[in-house]
Amino acid sequence: MYINCHTYYSLRYGTLSEIELLKLAQENGINALALTDINNTSACLNFIRKATDLGIKPIVGIDFRNGTDQVYIGLAKNNNGFKELNAYLSHYSEQKLLLPEIAPAFNDCYIIYPFEKVLQLEKFKFSSHEFIGVSVEELRKLRFSRLLEFTDKLVIQQTVTVRNKRDFNAHRLLRAIDNNTLLSKLDKTEECLITDKMYSVEDIYKIFSDFPHIIENTRALLENCNIKFEFGKERRSQNLKLYTDSFENDYLLLEKLCNEGLNKRYAMPTQKVFERLRTELETIKSLDFVSFFLINYDIVSYAKRKGYFHVGRGSGANSIVAYIIGITDVDPIELDLYFERFINPFRASPPDFDIDFSWKDRDDVTAYIFQRFSHTALLATYNTFKFRAVVRELGKVFGLPKEEIDKLSGGNYSMDNIDDISKLVLKYGKLIEGFPNYLSVHSAGILILDKPVHCYSATDLPPKGFSTVQFDMIIAEDVGVFKFDILGQRGLAKIKDALEIIKANRPEISSIDITNVEAFKKDEKINQLLKSGGAIGAYYVESPAMRGLMQQLQTQDYLGLVAASSIIRPGVSGSGMKEEYIKRHRYPENRKNANPILLKIMPDTYGVMVYQEDVLKVAHQFANLTLGEADILRRGMSGKYRSREEFLAVEQNFISNCRAKGFGDELIFEVWNQIKSFAGYAFAKGHSASYAVESYQSLYLKCYFPLEFMTAVLNNGGGFYSTEHYLHEAKKQGATICLPCINNSDHPNRLIGKSIYLGFGYLKNVEVYTIQRLLTERQLNGIYKSLDDFVDRVAISIEQLSLFIRIDAFRFTGKTKTELQWQALFKLNSKSVKSTQAKLFDLQHKEFKLPKLDSTWIEDAYDEMELLGFPLCGYFSLIEEKTSNGVFASNMRDHVGKKILIYGSLVTTRYNRTSQGKLMRLSTFVDFASDYFDAVHFSNVVDKYPINGLGIYACYGIVKERFDFCSISIVFSKKMNLKQNPRNL
Repeated sequence: MYINCHTYYSLRYGTLSEIELLKLAQENGINALALTDINNTSACLNFIRKATDLGIKPIVGIDFRNGTDQVYIGLAKNNNGFKELNAYLSHYSEQKLLLPEIAPAFNDCYIIYPFEKVLQLEKFKFSSHEFIGVSVEELRKLRFSRLLEFTDKLVIQQTVTVRNKRDFNAHRLLRAIDNNTLLSKLDKTEECLITDKMYSVEDIYKIFSDFPHIIENTRALLENCNIKFEFGKERRSQNLKLYTDSFENDYLLLEKLCNEGLNKRYAMPTQKVFERLRTELETIKSLDFVSFFLINYDIVSYAKRKGYFHVGRGSGANSIVAYIIGITDVDPIELDLYFERFINPFRASPPDFDIDFSWKDRDDVTAYIFQRFSHTALLATYNTFKFRAVVRELGKVFGLPKEEIDKLSGGNYSMDNIDDISKLVLKYGKLIEGFPNYLSVHSAGILILDKPVHCYSATDLPPKGFSTVQFDMIIAEDVGVFKFDILGQRGLAKIKDALEIIKANRPEISSIDITNVEAFKKDEKINQLLKSGGAIGAYYVESPAMRGLMQQLQTQDYLGLVAASSIIRPGVSGSGMKEEYIKRHRYPENRKNANPILLKIMPDTYGVMVYQEDVLKVAHQFANLTLGEADILRRGMSGKYRSREEFLAVEQNFISNCRAKGFGDELIFEVWNQIKSFAGYAFAKGHSASYAVESYQSLYLKCYFPLEFMTAVLNNGGGFYSTEHYLHEAKKQGATICLPCINNSDHPNRLIGKSIYLGFGYLKNVEVYTIQRLLTERQLNGIYKSLDDFVDRVAISIEQLSLFIRIDAFRFTGKTKTELQWQALFKLNSKSVKSTQAKLFDLQHKEFKLPKLDSTWIEDAYDEMELLGFPLCGYFSLIEEKTSNGVFASNMRDHVGKKILIYGSLVTTRYNRTSQGKLMRLSTFVDFASDYFDAVHFSNVVDKYPINGLGIYACYGIVKERFDFCSISIVFSKKMNLKQNPRNL
C-alpha cells in the first residue's frame, strides 16, 4: 500500500536506512513496498536484495522533485522501467535543469501525480500509466473534489519519511542544515508532514474503507511492478563481456598477446614459466575473465602510446599473464607469487588491477575510457555525517555561540554542566551520525558495463565531468558490477618530470631507460640509499617509519624492499610479527624459533606471516581449508565482506581442522590470532612488489640525478615532508637554492645548472594572473632589464609589485629591497592598475635620489617566512638563545642508554597511540650537521612538552637502540627562541 517511501538517501531529508524501512514494513504487516527516494536511487539495489531476504516484494522508483516541491513519483514496472527512470532523472540532474511538471510517456513506468499537484496543474486527462496519489491527510479533501470521479486513477500515496516524533525532529534539523538556517527560521515548505509515517495494513484499510476502489487500484499497481536483480552466489558479472565480437576471438587475442610478449619478458622461458602461463590462461578462460584482462591491457596500451608511466598492482600483480602483456611489471616467477591469491575457481569476482598513473595523466586516461567503452561511469562513495561535524552543524542550527559549539564538538564538557539545548545537540548528533551527507566520487573506481549504466542507477555529473553512479563499491559487487581501479599518484609524475628536467638541464646525457629495473635492483649505490635511509623523495620509501625500518632490516635488495613494504602495514606490525621478522632476518640463529610447519610453508619469510598470500597458504596448507574458504579470509582481510557470519564459520573450520590434525590449542590460537590481525591491513606480495619497482626507479634518479629528481619532487607537491625539507635535502645533494627571480623563475621550480630557482607559485598572496602576465611578457619580449622596464611592460598593482620586491625577485638590479620599494611607490599609483595596452614610445622615467637604505639578513629571513612559509637560511642560524654542547645524531650510538642533549630542526611530527591506547608523539628532526634523528614523546611527557610548529628544539632524553637504529626517548624538550624581526623592535 506504500508507493512513496524515503530512506536517508533522500539526502538531508530522510531519517532511516533502507533496512530500517523494510523492518518497519515487516512490523506493520506490509508485504509489498516501493522505495522512492528524492532524486536518488542509491539505496535501490540493496533494498531489492534485503527485501527478498525479509519476504517483502520490492518495488523501486524515484520521487521527482524540484527542491522540496514534489512534481511526481515514478515507479518501475520492471527492469526496463528502472532504466527509463534513471535515464530521465540523470538527464535533468547532469544538466542541472528543472524537472518539467508533466512527465513524458514512459514505456514501463507508472507516474503518480500528487493530489494537490493535479489540482494546481488542472490536469484532468490521464494516460494509462498515470495516476493520482492521495494521502491520509488529503482524503477528506477528496470527498469534495472533482477528482473523486476518477475512480480508476486514484491510488494511496501515503508518504513515509519518519517513524515518530524523534525522527520528525531529526528531519527538521537535517532540513535546517541543508538550508544553512536557524531551526526557528526554517520555512514550513522545506519540511515533510509529521503525519508522513507508516500505518499498519489494518489501519490503512480502515482509513480508506469508504474508497475500496483506491485500495484495489493501489494493490493492482504494486502487483504489476516486478524488478529482478541477482545477488550473492546467484550474481553474474555485469561487466563488459566481450572485448572483440566473440568470446572465442577474445581468447585468441589474449593468447596472441601472451605469445608475442613472452620473449620480451623472458629471454629463455623455463618449463615453470610455460606451465604457469598455461594454467593461468585456462583458469581465466574457465572463469570468463578474458575480457577483463583485455580491457586493462587496452587502457595500459593507450597510456603507453601517450608516453604515460603506469604501475599495475593489486592481486593482478600475481599474474604471469598480466606481466607478459604489460599490465604489471612484477615477475610472479621471480617472486614466487601465489597463483591462488590472484585467481582461483572459487573466486567469483575478477582479480584486482589497481593501475596507477601520474596525477597529471589520470584524467586523460579516464576520458579515454569513457570514449572507448560505451557503458561507462565512475563509482560513487557516501560521505557520511561525522559526530563532531554534525554537532557543529546542529550547534549553528540551534543558534549556540561559537564557544559553546567548540566545547561540544571537542568533547570538553560534562553532562551536568550543559544546558538543555546543548543536550539536544548531542542527542540528535548521535542520531544523525552515520547518515549519508552527500555523494562523492570513489577515489579510483570506474565501471565498464555490458549494458547501459542506467540499468543499475541514475547518474550525476561531478565537476570533473564524468558521469557517476549513485551507489558504492559494496553494492556494486553485490550485484556483479566490478570496478576497474584507475588511480592517480605523484610518484610517477616525479619520475616523468625528472626525466624531462634531465633532458633540459643535462643535454649531454643520452636517453635514460627508466624501465631497466633489473639493472637498478643490482646497483650497489642505489641499494646503499635504501640501507642508509637516504630515500627522501622516493615514492613509498621516504617516510620516517619506512626509512627507520629499512635501517633496522639493513634492506639492500629488491626482495628486502618488497618485504619491508608489507611488514610496515598495521596488520603485521600490530601483531608482533614485524618484530619477529626483523629478529629472524637480522639474526639467523632466531629462525630456529619458528614452528617447523610454518617455516616449511613460508621459508622466504622465516615462518612469519607477512603477506596476504601467507595467510592463504597457512589456511590452505596448515588448516586444510578449501580455496573457497581461504578466499573468504582474503575478502575479510580486504574489508570487502558485509557480515561476519561466513568469517566466523571459517574460524570454526580452521580450529576444528587444526585439532583434527593434532595441533595444540596454544599453537592454533596463536596462528589464528595472527590471521585475524591482518584484517583490513594486509598487502598482497605482488602489491608490495609493484610499489618496490616504482621505488627503485625513483631511487635510481635520486642516486644519479639528485638535483633534477628533487626539483621534480618539489614540482609535484613533495610527498611526506614539507617543501622546506625537500629544499634542505636538495642542498645536501649540492643544489644552490635561489629565491624567486623575475628573470629566471617560472611558476614551478626551475633548475639551471646546480641552481634551483624557487617558483612564483610559492609566493603567498601573489595572484595567478599576475604571474601569467609577467611570464607571457618575458617569453614574448625577453628578460626584464630593470624595475622601470618591468613596470612599463607588466600591468601590476603596487601591492603585487611589493611582494616581488620583498622576496628580492629584482636582485639582478643590484639595488636593495628598501630602495626598490621606495622607487616602486614613486613610479606606481598605489590605487590603480596600469593599462595592458602596448606603448608607442619608450617612457622616460625620472630618477629619484634616495639616501642609502640598508636592510639586514634577519629582515630578509622574516620576509621569506611570511611570503614562502620558511627562511632559506634555515632556523639554526636564527636561534637567539645560547646553545649548550649537544650531541650530534651521528654519535648517538655512542650514548645508548644514556641521557643526552641534542638540538634539532623539526622535519615532521605526528601523534600515535600506544598498545594501551595512550597518546604519544613521534617526531623527526635534523641536527646541526643535517643528519636525521627520531624522537618519541611518550604519554608521560607528551602533554608537558608540546611540539609547536617548525623551528629548533632542544631535546633532552635517553638514547634507545633497536636493531642498530637509534632514537631518543624525550625526558624534556623545548622550542628555542628565534631572533626577533628588527622591524618589530
